[in-house]
Amino acid sequence: MKKVIVIGCPGSGKTTFAEKLNKLTGLPLYYLDAIWHKPDKTHIPREEFDRRISEIFATPEWIIDGNYNRTIETRLQQCDTVFLFDLPAEVCIQGATDRLGKGRYDLAWIEKELDPEFETFIRDFSKTSLPKIYELLEKYKNKVQITVFKSREEADNYLKEIR
Repeated sequence: MKKVIVIGCPGSGKTTFAEKLNKLTGLPLYYLDAIWHKPDKTHIPREEFDRRISEIFATPEWIIDGNYNRTIETRLQQCDTVFLFDLPAEVCIQGATDRLGKGRYDLAWIEKELDPEFETFIRDFSKTSLPKIYELLEKYKNKVQITVFKSREEADNYLKEIR
């Protein structure tokens, strides 16, 4: 495990898991949200985003935290390990709600309310994003180590096992 991606629904616990994995392994951690978003809540151009991800790929070890469906296959081609958080929508909405009003490493601002469009994205994630993710995981299953978490407890237990 030297090149890791952590993917799944927003609010599922990806970032918390990635941070704990970083502390346990010492692998450098990169947050896609921190790369994509500017402090003024706009974002960088796609080309720059892709270039910055490619720069990470050029290093020998990393953890990349974040979904960004458009780039999942590219990251699957580069990683040796993938962790997918496939949790129920209500758990993810609660996770997103719990972080309101709190500072985060991966965003330059503090979210004060759950954006209705973002909530809809979370609710629809299992129908709109997960099928494609599972299709890609099937495609790369012989190249990468895949772990799917159906609960945060499973993720916590995994981290306890690798200590």
